[in-house]
Amino acid sequence: MIRFTEALIQDYQKKKRSLPWRDDPTPYHVWLSETMLQQTRIEAVKGYYARFLSTLPTIQSLAEADEDLCLKLWEGLGYYSRVRNMQKAAKMVMEDYRGELPDSVAELRKLPGVGEYTANAIAAFAFQKKALAVDGNLIRLYARLEESPLEAKTPQAKAAAYSYFFPLIPEERPGDFNQALMDIGETICLPHGKPLCSECPLAPWCKAHREGKEEEFPILAKPKEKKREDVFVYLLVKEGKVAIRKRPSSGLLAGLYEFPNEVGVGPQEGAKSLGKSSHLFSHLRWEIHWYEGDPSSSLAEGCLWVSYEELESKYSLPSAFSAYKKWLPSLVGGAE
Repeated sequence: MIRFTEALIQDYQKKKRSLPWRDDPTPYHVWLSETMLQQTRIEAVKGYYARFLSTLPTIQSLAEADEDLCLKLWEGLGYYSRVRNMQKAAKMVMEDYRGELPDSVAELRKLPGVGEYTANAIAAFAFQKKALAVDGNLIRLYARLEESPLEAKTPQAKAAAYSYFFPLIPEERPGDFNQALMDIGETICLPHGKPLCSECPLAPWCKAHREGKEEEFPILAKPKEKKREDVFVYLLVKEGKVAIRKRPSSGLLAGLYEFPNEVGVGPQEGAKSLGKSSHLFSHLRWEIHWYEGDPSSSLAEGCLWVSYEELESKYSLPSAFSAYKKWLPSLVGGAE
C-alpha cells in the first residue's frame, strides 16, 4: 500500500487548496479553524476566521476577552458552546502551558472542547505528529474503498476507518496525508450523488468504484424526524429601541440574547402579525411566528432596551432570530 500513500501525496501537491489556516498553520490558527469548521462549510468559515483573528489574534487575547465579544464574533456560526470552550481552554493554556498549545494528542484532549478529532488535527497539521483526524469524510472514503457494511455514524465505522488509514500515514508528512484525505472527501468523494471518481487518485484501490457501486456506500441510517416547536417572537419597540433579553446559562442557545418569545402558547392578544420564518437545529425544527408586540406588556419585564446599531454591533443573537432584519428597521424608525 506504499503506492497508495505516494499517489495520495503527489495528487495533493498538485491540487491542494489555498486556505488561510492551511497557508499559515500555527497551532492557534489550526485550533480556531478546526473548531469553526465543525458543522460548518469552508466558504462560510473564511470570513468568520479572518474577523476573529483580526480581533483576537493570540491565545492570550482570547483568554482575556469579554465573553460577549467572543459570542458576537461567533454570531451566525451556531453551536456557541464551541467558542465558550475555546475561551475556557485558552485560559487553561495560559495558566498550565505557558501560553502555548501542547503538541501531544493526550495533552490537547485535556483542554475543554478539544475532542479526539480536533486534537488529532492540531497534532498532525500544526506539529506534524503521526496522528489521524477521522471525520465523516474519512469514514465515507473508507466505506467506498472497502465496501464497508458498517453504518457510517457508528463507533465501529470510525474505528474501522482509523485502522485502515493510520498505518498508511508517512512519518515525514502526516499533516499533508490528513489534508489530502480531507480534500478528496470534500471535493471528489462527495457525500450526495455520484462521486467524481475520474479525478480521484485512490480510484485504483476503491472496491466500490471497481464494481460501480459508489452510490451504495456509505451505509446510512434513516434520518429521524425532527421535533417541531412553534415559537412566538415579539419585537417590542419603545422610543426607537427594541427589547432583548439573555437566555438561560444552560440549555439550547445558552447565554445568547433573544427577543421576548413564548413557545407553543399562541400569539398574545392585540399583537400584530409580521410574518414567519423557520430554523433547523440538529434535533429540532422551530416554526417562528413574528409579531409586533406591546412594549408595556409583561413580555418586556427584565429586558434590555437597545438601539438597532447596538443590536448589530454588540449583542450576539443566534441565527434562529435573524429574520428580524425584515421588520425591525422600519419599527425603530429608519435604521439600516
